[in-house]
Amino acid sequence: MKKALISVSNKKYLARLAKVLIEQGYEILSTGGTSKFLLEHQIETTQVSDYTGFPEILDGRVKTLHPKIHAGLLAKRDEEEHVKTLLDHKIPMIDMVVVNLYPFEETIQKENVSFQEAIEQIDIGGPSMLRSAAKNMASVTVITDINDYEAVIKEIKAYGDTTLEMRKYLAQKVFSLTASYDLAIANYLSDKKTFTKTWTLYDTLRYGENPHQNAALYQDKEDDPYALFHANILHGKQLSYNNIQDLNAAMNIISEFSEPCAVALKHMNPCGVGIGHTIGKAFDKAYRSDEVSIFGGIIALNREVGLELAQTLHQIFLEIIIAPSFTEDALNELKKKKNLRLLTLPMHKKSVTSQQITSINGGILVQDVDHKMIELSDLRCVTKEKPSQALMEEMLFAWKVVKHVKSNAIVLTKDHQTIGIGAGQMNRIGAAKIAFEWAKSHGHTDDIVLASDAFFPFDDIVELAKAYHVIGIIQPGGSVRDQDSIDACDRMGIPMMFTDFRHFKH
Repeated sequence: MKKALISVSNKKYLARLAKVLIEQGYEILSTGGTSKFLLEHQIETTQVSDYTGFPEILDGRVKTLHPKIHAGLLAKRDEEEHVKTLLDHKIPMIDMVVVNLYPFEETIQKENVSFQEAIEQIDIGGPSMLRSAAKNMASVTVITDINDYEAVIKEIKAYGDTTLEMRKYLAQKVFSLTASYDLAIANYLSDKKTFTKTWTLYDTLRYGENPHQNAALYQDKEDDPYALFHANILHGKQLSYNNIQDLNAAMNIISEFSEPCAVALKHMNPCGVGIGHTIGKAFDKAYRSDEVSIFGGIIALNREVGLELAQTLHQIFLEIIIAPSFTEDALNELKKKKNLRLLTLPMHKKSVTSQQITSINGGILVQDVDHKMIELSDLRCVTKEKPSQALMEEMLFAWKVVKHVKSNAIVLTKDHQTIGIGAGQMNRIGAAKIAFEWAKSHGHTDDIVLASDAFFPFDDIVELAKAYHVIGIIQPGGSVRDQDSIDACDRMGIPMMFTDFRHFKH
């Protein structure tokens, strides 16, 4: 009689799998809670302790670590000596293992979990059984994922056993699981001398940044509620590598704002950001910031899209629109554009991703994600002229946007709308000139606020700001020549606020 050893914490679909195994002539061995569950569902099972003749000991730390278990899993069925050894020791073969691991990762993510509590959730017997079964994939079926139950059931019903192809697939999943499980433990105990992390393949992409580059999307096991993996694609074709990069950048910008906000983005830089009393007004501001660059770009919105806004968006060539929701009328309107991708994602959630990883030749760079936020009370006025409350709020808006623009970055705003963006320049004055020229060409010649992602090394930007009628400046400060810029602002009557930290974005 074939034997299946089952020991799982996730009991979903288990009764169906077990009943099919019984129907197909399997004897089921089980432990603790799994045994209780099966018996409650009138499914016959043998306790592992009864099978091995050895009780669970050490508070359950030792229950399946027994030669009768592992020899039954590891023996080669076509090796005469192996078969003889099992017969000599009266050890039956075990043909299937269904195992979940102790929830170590879920445990350490809970608040106030003690070190001892975490250690007790390190599974020993589970990974050992999985690895033994997976090593002997030539004969043993091993299941770790409840989503594989149906495929296994289908093959057993059709062929009386799983195919070798299926067993290889399931074994690969085992070694991926145990590798990531061990990495989670290693990282928990880490002294930071090594850095280990695993991702799971989510999708193979058509190509990367360019058609000659292969690409794929992998998902971090440490789930982030504010991630594209949780977005619903309501319409349109598969996202590309560049789409995903741009969407992620747009989502990070819009997460800075609780007010109705619209972000227009292209090539990972905003070309327009606006906030307003309604999402329609916010979009109007974002669009008027740069009606040219948004062509073929992305729109991110943090409020539901209604029909009126949808009709406006329909007139623009866009790659993607992402919002918390669309009304039915709005969705029907936008679905008329075949190649437009429409996504929904709750925009009120905050990212919990803690580390940013960048590849370099031969290695990686790792840093904390820039989640730093500031309030009005954090701003420090360094000039004789003090800004009004309204002006400070405008400065804060500009600062939240410049955080997400490639360095060197200068952002100009007016009435909670970007009116000029200088991004990714080799020097700061160059970025300022680009931003000012754009603002001037669109008729913005007064009441301008300027934000800089890093300090002014000279007072040249202040001099330029005066010529373009800037009424407020926000920057980190921290230059050895800060006083030059402060003095220039004082001469010109421009209030300047320091944040005391920078937002470089390379």
